[in-house]
Amino acid sequence: MEFYIVNGGPRKKFNTAQLLEKASEGILDELKKSHGEDDINIHHIHLYDLNFKGCKSCFHCKRIGGKYYAQCPIKDDLLDLIPKMEDADGIVFGSPIYFGEITGEIRSFFERFLFSSFVYGGESNAPKRMPIGMIYTMNVTEEVFNQVYGSKFDILENVFEDVYSKPHSLKVYDTYQFSDYSKYENYAFDPELKAKRKEEHFHIDLDDAYDLGVKIAQESLKL
Repeated sequence: MEFYIVNGGPRKKFNTAQLLEKASEGILDELKKSHGEDDINIHHIHLYDLNFKGCKSCFHCKRIGGKYYAQCPIKDDLLDLIPKMEDADGIVFGSPIYFGEITGEIRSFFERFLFSSFVYGGESNAPKRMPIGMIYTMNVTEEVFNQVYGSKFDILENVFEDVYSKPHSLKVYDTYQFSDYSKYENYAFDPELKAKRKEEHFHIDLDDAYDLGVKIAQESLKL
């Protein structure tokens, strides 16, 4: 079985990466109940390591009878990766939130990954349905998120539902941004409160990410 864990943030060892690692552990532990470890492949992708750009609006993926129908023809680091991911048994994506949005890197990736299989007003061209997980990490509290952003990510998740499946969504609030707040200019956040939040709550977020991975694995076994 093939799964992908995709980090859309630039840091490989901080909040988003740690949560994705827990999701990966959840997938592996659940699948080991029914499969040997040699039959389970979990691929970890760091988008900031790849050389690619967003959709170029060439529409080759929409050209009926064309050579690249339902495929993205752009020759960069996503050319071979996207078809492999389209045939996966499950994927978990993670992104920090910058100015209320997912990172530009993962947004560009989604333009390529989703659009080639998305059909205007029709059935998905994706080769298979699969479970999807979305993990968002952000500086703001849950209260601020609900006041300012609300259903901010519903549009993206609705497209995923059209193409692959309705994502399992985990939002992680009020994250600890710096290892040492005294080294960085910051007037908005209290370092002591941030540290307290991390100590008291981040382990719960990690457990939730693990549970998300378990759900991805369970759904994959039903398909």
